[in-house]
Amino acid sequence: MNKQISHLGVAALILLAALIVGVTYWQTWANASLADRQDNDIRLVASFTIKRGKIYAADGRTVLATNVRKKIGGQTLYFRRYPTGPIFSDVVGYSTQSRNRTGLEQSYNDFLTGSNANLDTVFRSTLDKLKGSTVTGNDIVLTIRPGLQALARRALQGKCGAVVALEPSTGRVLAMATNPTYNPNLVERHFAQATRSTAPCGASLLNRATAGKYQPGSTFKMVTAAAALDTGRFTPDSPFDDPGYCIEYGKQVRNAGNPEAPETFGHVNLSTGFEHSINSVFCNVGKALGAGTVLKYADRFGFYSVPPLETPENERVASGLYDHGKLFAPKHPETQVDPGRLAFGQERLQVTPLQMAMVGSTIANHGVEMRPHLIERILSPGGHTVTHFKPERLATPIKRQTADELTRMMELAVEGGTGTAAQIPGVRVAGKTGTAETGRANVNTTWFVSFAPADNPKIVVAVVVENQPGGFGGTVAAPIAKQLMEAALR
Repeated sequence: MNKQISHLGVAALILLAALIVGVTYWQTWANASLADRQDNDIRLVASFTIKRGKIYAADGRTVLATNVRKKIGGQTLYFRRYPTGPIFSDVVGYSTQSRNRTGLEQSYNDFLTGSNANLDTVFRSTLDKLKGSTVTGNDIVLTIRPGLQALARRALQGKCGAVVALEPSTGRVLAMATNPTYNPNLVERHFAQATRSTAPCGASLLNRATAGKYQPGSTFKMVTAAAALDTGRFTPDSPFDDPGYCIEYGKQVRNAGNPEAPETFGHVNLSTGFEHSINSVFCNVGKALGAGTVLKYADRFGFYSVPPLETPENERVASGLYDHGKLFAPKHPETQVDPGRLAFGQERLQVTPLQMAMVGSTIANHGVEMRPHLIERILSPGGHTVTHFKPERLATPIKRQTADELTRMMELAVEGGTGTAAQIPGVRVAGKTGTAETGRANVNTTWFVSFAPADNPKIVVAVVVENQPGGFGGTVAAPIAKQLMEAALR
């Protein structure tokens, strides 16, 4: 009998120990991973009992994201509604039951749900929970101007591409639009309809402004010219002879125009080469500087790094050379990279509109690159400021003199060169066109990067439009940039 009791006692101790270990595991080590799983039903339902904070445009009045209250099974739940539909969807993203979150709804979820570490928010949310009240998140006010954003979306209608507008002195994002896009209000129940587009390029969920990769074409000449001037190897007056091509590896690299009869400008200087976007001039600059120097300056502007922005990191990509779909940082650029084609924006370059806007913004801001940001301030439910974002200097890629010389060259491009379609009466405009070959006959990727007023820049605009048959940056993208600059300056 004693032996049986002894066995029972041992068994009970083993079971008790197993219970203690199991409870400890699930409440400590495993708890964090369980809580992190977005498909955890209990956590999912609980997240919709929180009244998420609203998201506003820069005017503080235009509501971009709000809530619809519903009673389900005796519980009050809050679901997202987006009053402006697709206009801000690439930036704001969505928060849904079945498809989780994207955009700022994902990256700023802690502030929007009142679970961020700010002491005031922690105290308020804890008090709401103790009282059994609805937890209310913080509101977010963006830097994006609603009128400018709507204009950018209209300008892209029927096209595939993106627009980014920055305030060069602060880094504020004034507009960030892409087309095609989607309607976030339909994502939960009508996903196919939400993402349907008549545009030929598809990929409605792709934020082309931050994750679209394009050959920059001649807009990259801003980087090459910056390297040429900043190193002291060239000045705006450095002379060149343009026979319509440059010789590289024993072959002719021709200017734009008819391949059998390319544009020929004869005796020119670097400034004229920039004004008229002469490929042979920049091909020779690239050969003289070497691919390594050009890439070093690209790196200084932010290439090869994911641009800093408040959206989720998986919605942003780095610009640079790409090889078989992967970012390629050559260890021996002198033998691995074609310096001539690199210099005028071809080779294997892939860039985002945001990165090219940052290059233009740095030139406009006298060589100082500001960190781009989308969020102006975060407010408590009572309207008190939780966080106010201040302008932050990111880098100084080039000297002030270099930036000012580049600005004058960009002004000439608009005054009488390839960018005349961006002229605004009474306003000095600086700009650079870009037309990149796509590998398909006479189908181009068209660009324009510009800022105004050139003598006191208030706005920088980068525009890219894909798949333009016979199109050029000066005829397709420049008029879009002009519209935004005019609207912003009004």
